[in-house]
Amino acid sequence: MIVNSDTPEYLNIDIARQQLTLFNLGVAVLSYPVSTAKNGAGELKGSECTPRGWHTIRAKIGANQALKSVFISRRPTGETYSPELAKLHPQRDWILTRILWLGGLEPHKNRYGNVDSSWRYIYIHGSPDHTITGNPQSHGCIRMKNADLLVLFNHINVGIKVYIHE
Repeated sequence: MIVNSDTPEYLNIDIARQQLTLFNLGVAVLSYPVSTAKNGAGELKGSECTPRGWHTIRAKIGANQALKSVFISRRPTGETYSPELAKLHPQRDWILTRILWLGGLEPHKNRYGNVDSSWRYIYIHGSPDHTITGNPQSHGCIRMKNADLLVLFNHINVGIKVYIHE
């Protein structure tokens, strides 16, 4: 992995290991299990794959919401995730707690046109904790356990770089 010298702090998402690590000056500061796309890595719109390459956190969404708050289209629904709610909505792709919206930084790889991560709505977001098993299961996003995401969300700023690789 190549890290720019102008990137002292960044998130590293290792698809093969299903791991997200926050690095600062080359030292791992935080590390969490994640779940990336069940369809593997890829950048095309509609592929339901996790896009590779350099990204940035373009927006942090949900700062004042409760743990396990439910989001649809980046807006809180007023619901809190529970097994009972899951039974009522078995087809939902649960987006919980917080959203870190990714924007691609590499033109024609993950930015612009049919490969634009922002317009594919690729996020790092909370998910029901039992779904973070070390196996890829998402529809393209990077899923995290809710408490882990809350710590990460409070630790990083908009604009931090994110490197996603296999």
